[in-house]
Amino acid sequence: MSELPIIDVSPLVTGGPGKEAVAEEIGAACRDSGFFYIRGHGVPAELIDRLDAAARRFFELPEDVKNEIAMERGGRAWRGFFPVGGELTSGRPDLKEGIYFGAEEPPGPLPLHGPNLFPAQVPELREAVLEYLDRMTQVGQSVMAGIALSLGLDEDYFRTGYTADPTILFRIFHYPPGPPDDPDTWGVGEHTDYGLLTLLLQDANGGLQVHTRGGWVEAPPVEGTFVCNIGDMLDKLTGGRYRSTPHRVRNLSGNERLSFPFFFDPGWDSEVPPLPYAPGRRWDGQVDFTGTYGEYLLSKVSKVFPRLFEQQI
Repeated sequence: MSELPIIDVSPLVTGGPGKEAVAEEIGAACRDSGFFYIRGHGVPAELIDRLDAAARRFFELPEDVKNEIAMERGGRAWRGFFPVGGELTSGRPDLKEGIYFGAEEPPGPLPLHGPNLFPAQVPELREAVLEYLDRMTQVGQSVMAGIALSLGLDEDYFRTGYTADPTILFRIFHYPPGPPDDPDTWGVGEHTDYGLLTLLLQDANGGLQVHTRGGWVEAPPVEGTFVCNIGDMLDKLTGGRYRSTPHRVRNLSGNERLSFPFFFDPGWDSEVPPLPYAPGRRWDGQVDFTGTYGEYLLSKVSKVFPRLFEQQI
C-alpha cells in the first residue's frame, strides 16, 4: 500500500457536497509531499483498458514501423515517437521509449501546437487518446478547483484564469525491464515537473519513487486511481507553500511497464504571477521570471530533446 494519501475527488467532479473537506485533504498533501492519489475521478475503466491495449500494440511494433511517426516528422508541434534513450532527464538518457501527444489542432507556427501523429497500424490508438485527453482535461479542472479552495480562493479561480484555455500535454511511456544490478540506470532520472498539475496512470508493474520529507518512498499502482503531483509552476504560484517534489522511475519488475502522464498547465499565452498572498520569489529563491507560460515551457522542454530543438530554430 502507498504511503501517499488516497483522496476521493468525486465531490469536485460531480459538484456535490463535501468539496471543502476534499480541498482540505488536497491542501495537506500539497504542503507535505506534493503527491497524492485520486479516486472518484469519473474516467471510465473501459477507456483506460482501450488506451492500454492500443499502447501495448504500438510498442510491440518493429522499430522501423514505430519510426514512421518519429518526432522529427512532427516538426514544431513536438509530437510523435522517440526510441529508448531518446529523451534526456537530468541530462542523461532515460531507459524508456514513448509517444508525445497534445491537444489536436491544425498545423501552425506556434511551437508545441499542431496535429498529433498516430500509427496507421494501430488505428484505435487515435480514438482512445483523443477521448482520454478530453476526459483528463475535465479531471484537471476539477482537481485545480480543489487546489483553489484549499488556498482560500474561489473554486473557479484557475478555470477562469490560468487554465481557461489550458496547455495539455500527454505522454505514453514504455519502460523495458531495468538491469537489477545497475544502480545508475533509471527509466526516468530524478526530476520535478514543470507546470501546474500532473495526473499519472500507471500499469500494475510499479517503479515510481517520490522524494518525501522522510526520504524516497515507493508510489505503487493502486487500482482505479491516478497519481497526482504538483509541478514547479504551482510551487512558484504559492511561493513554495505547495511543494514540487523530485521523483524518478526504475522498472525492476522484470516486466514491460507502461505509464501515461497527463500534464495540465496554464494557457500558452498566460502570464503567471504569484498568487496574491505569495512572496515575490520563485521556488528556487530567484526573482520571478517575466514572460508567458509558453516561453517558460519551451525553454524547459528544449533541454529534454536538444537535438530536435536545434533542428527547429
